[in-house]
Amino acid sequence: MSNIEKLLEQNKVWAESMTERDPEFFKRLSDQQNPDFLWIGCSDSRVPANQIIDLPPGEVFVHRNVANLIHYNDMNALSVIQYAVDVLKVEHIMIVGHYGCGGVRASITGGDNGMVDYWLHTLRELYNLHYDELKHLPLDEQVDRMCELNVRSQVQNLARTKILQRAWERGQKLEVHGWVYGLSDGRVNNLDCTISNLSQVPQLYRVDRIEPLPQQD
Repeated sequence: MSNIEKLLEQNKVWAESMTERDPEFFKRLSDQQNPDFLWIGCSDSRVPANQIIDLPPGEVFVHRNVANLIHYNDMNALSVIQYAVDVLKVEHIMIVGHYGCGGVRASITGGDNGMVDYWLHTLRELYNLHYDELKHLPLDEQVDRMCELNVRSQVQNLARTKILQRAWERGQKLEVHGWVYGLSDGRVNNLDCTISNLSQVPQLYRVDRIEPLPQQD
């Protein structure tokens, strides 16, 4: 049996076992999608969203990319976010990094990593911004600290999108949380950087900014 045939057989066994335990499971699942959560995480295969927070299929809307980044020109991510916010009306968005992230490590160590280097450019800039406070740490500690700094930065980036700000303007309940998952113990570290309303967004980035910013001489 090939690897693909094995996966298909495992799917058959899984589907049959789910139906045996709950005959209405797939009927309920196919009728509608109504999750309260959007998970924006890393593509790393060791960080499965549903399993980590112990929720069944249908409960978490998921977007993943290398190093869980929010780029303002990423139509894929922005489309997922807009659908989750405007259509599904999720109440919580979790941006979830993980300690030991390979993308974060690549942004620190440099070298030629191919196309992914373009994707990681903003992460390198973030590392450069915090270089003085990180340079004295061992590499592994730098990586883990950068995983936290990256998540905090992406929470800020997401809150600055018009998608979220317009939702807050119309009174929609919506919170953005920053988490980092530990591969070594399976625990999520809540970074306590939640943003839940427009007043927490810096004035420069707000869609409702009326007064012009002061001009510098």
